[in-house]
Amino acid sequence: MKANVSPKGDEDSKKRTFMDLAKEDIKDHDRTLQQQLGDQNRTISSVHGLNNDIVKALDRITLQNIPSQTAPGFTAEMKKDYSLPLTVVTCAKACPHVTTCGNVLFEGRTVQLGKLCCTGVETEDDEDTESTSSVEQASVEVSDGPTLHDSDLYIEIVKNTKSVPEYSEVAYPDYFGHIPPPFKEPILERPYGVQRTKIAQDIERLIHQSDIIDRVVYDLDNPNYTIPEEGDILKFNSKFESGNLRKVIQIRKNEYDLILNSDINSNHYHQWFYFEVSGMRPSIAYRFNIINCEKSNSQFNYGMQPLMYSVQEALNARPWWTRVGTDICYYKNHFSRSSVAAGGQKGKSYYTITFTVNFPHKDDVCYFAYHYPYTYSTLQMHLQKLESAHNPQQIYFRKDVLCETLSGNSCPLVTITAMPESNYYEHICQFRNRPYVFLSARVHPGETNASWVMKGTLEYLMSNNPTAQSLRECYIFKIVPMLNPDGVINGNHRCSLSGEDLNRQWQSPNPDLHPTIYHAKGLLQYLAAVKRLPLVYCDYHGHSRKKNVFMYGCSIKETVWHTSDNATSCDVVEDVGYRTLPKILSHIAPAFCMSSCSFVVEKSKESTARVVVWREIGVQRSYTMESTLCGCDQGKYKGLQIGTRELEEMGAKFCVGLLRLKRLTSPLEYNMPSSLLDFENDLIESSCKVTSPTTYVLDEDEPRFLEEVDYSAESNDELDIELAENAGDYEPSAQEEVLSDSESSRT
Repeated sequence: MKANVSPKGDEDSKKRTFMDLAKEDIKDHDRTLQQQLGDQNRTISSVHGLNNDIVKALDRITLQNIPSQTAPGFTAEMKKDYSLPLTVVTCAKACPHVTTCGNVLFEGRTVQLGKLCCTGVETEDDEDTESTSSVEQASVEVSDGPTLHDSDLYIEIVKNTKSVPEYSEVAYPDYFGHIPPPFKEPILERPYGVQRTKIAQDIERLIHQSDIIDRVVYDLDNPNYTIPEEGDILKFNSKFESGNLRKVIQIRKNEYDLILNSDINSNHYHQWFYFEVSGMRPSIAYRFNIINCEKSNSQFNYGMQPLMYSVQEALNARPWWTRVGTDICYYKNHFSRSSVAAGGQKGKSYYTITFTVNFPHKDDVCYFAYHYPYTYSTLQMHLQKLESAHNPQQIYFRKDVLCETLSGNSCPLVTITAMPESNYYEHICQFRNRPYVFLSARVHPGETNASWVMKGTLEYLMSNNPTAQSLRECYIFKIVPMLNPDGVINGNHRCSLSGEDLNRQWQSPNPDLHPTIYHAKGLLQYLAAVKRLPLVYCDYHGHSRKKNVFMYGCSIKETVWHTSDNATSCDVVEDVGYRTLPKILSHIAPAFCMSSCSFVVEKSKESTARVVVWREIGVQRSYTMESTLCGCDQGKYKGLQIGTRELEEMGAKFCVGLLRLKRLTSPLEYNMPSSLLDFENDLIESSCKVTSPTTYVLDEDEPRFLEEVDYSAESNDELDIELAENAGDYEPSAQEEVLSDSESSRT
């Protein structure tokens, strides 16, 4: 490898930059796509052994661009096909523990990796037995398969990602990447009385106002705002992709009120958060109150914890998001929503998420998130890595642009199937006549778990697993992995830049305001017009108020049965094949729960993807698959909070379920023994009668707390858009109150 001669001499040239180290790591990853876990362990260990170099390199990354210099020790071979001309980016802040500034970023739109040089993160000793043990444990858990994270590629993609605030920073978790932790995270047991204690403390704030500091320490609305320099004040930041934090007010010495941004061009939907905190001290309990949430209940009341990513831990070979926080609860506060923000209703209140955190390291840089972040740039990086790693002789993989979004970002469309066995006529005919499966995800930006499930699906479809090869030979997959790129990029919770819920626009999408929905529906209509109707359509979602993974489907019979008091309504004749796939998944996917599934077509959901694709396009097996944000209360993962490993596993199990569905619907093609042909009947037993209430979620999915405060009824998770359109002072019933958010089981 040829290296440029350093003007600082031999000593300086021996110091490798962080980008050098990252590229070597990436090359190591590419060489070990199909190797065993020990190779991945060595990769993690190599990062662990280079902590001091990484810290010094990170200190030097800023936005300043000096195009006339060349980085010492930077090699020509490190330029990749997707890179732009390289220039030096040096740090304007004096860092006494750094000798020289020699790192590089890219010409053009530059990015920054935070404020590590201002915090002085400490690194653990390389021979720390505890961290070594953690790496060994991690090596046991990390699964085989291609390594999809490439830090350099991520930086390059971020430069071309268009955001409304024009983000110029990159969050460390998105740059370093995330691997699942090597330990289980149980659902948190909530101590009795915590909610009353928190409410009492809020009341004390109103009574003894002289004890309140009430100092603004972060404010996006004030561009001239300066960050306080006091050492005991936390520093906040959210100016990066998918970030959401609008304002922070210090209430007490170690207590902060946080205010979230609403969705762009909207005045509500405050739920998703993703922000950076620095300047902390260890062994101090910091309380955070997010005070402008809108949903009337949350899994934070039932054992869910927020997520934290520590840069210090990542530098010490533990690059993962972990569930953190104690004294967690979600309750109505005394802040009133305006009638405009409340959809014309008066007297509605906001809700507070409160949690307490003890940081493990002094002056660390930590990130908090509602759920595991998955950015648009991360998706583009993963798709590029999948495309470059696949075998074109075996796998047909094509990435197209479905359309451009309102911001000018591309919405990717992926096609995956198996290459024909040969150029013989019968093989080409089989290749062209395979049935379609159409998958989509992330129409709601705050439901990041949907992207992790989709990642599991994509990785499985591109794997060398014999079952995956059989699946590719059975189907042609059309996949839109992110239906709302703009919402994801800008940190929205539910809407696109038009300020509308895109999953309510499928009946009449506007090509200018809802381009991704318009073109996705157009593609489905085209497939129907050419007699290639998809066998299955599934839209991946996340659910904030229920546990487990489950599906919503469409059934005329069950809808009539559910909405009619006349028992003769069950005489409707209908093919019950829509139940087969959920039944299969309940047998093979440990996180899947059949008893939470519903096949009722609610009036309020008539403009969703699931219902429109079923009713207008004619796809009988049209589903929404909901994944919990919290965890599971049944099966193998009972009592555990869900992680990215389980979400990706669900995406892979969905693929296995499709293969079993194919074998059940085409038994002769597979020469299945007659004993197995009865399996479908076992799967859909008693489904014709539709007499079991287990498929309907009409009651509280969680037991009531003894201490629960009796609040008035609030709107469901669809918030107040529908209420504003339908009725002025409408208040939902108590039964509606307890139902789900993105796919409730009611009419």
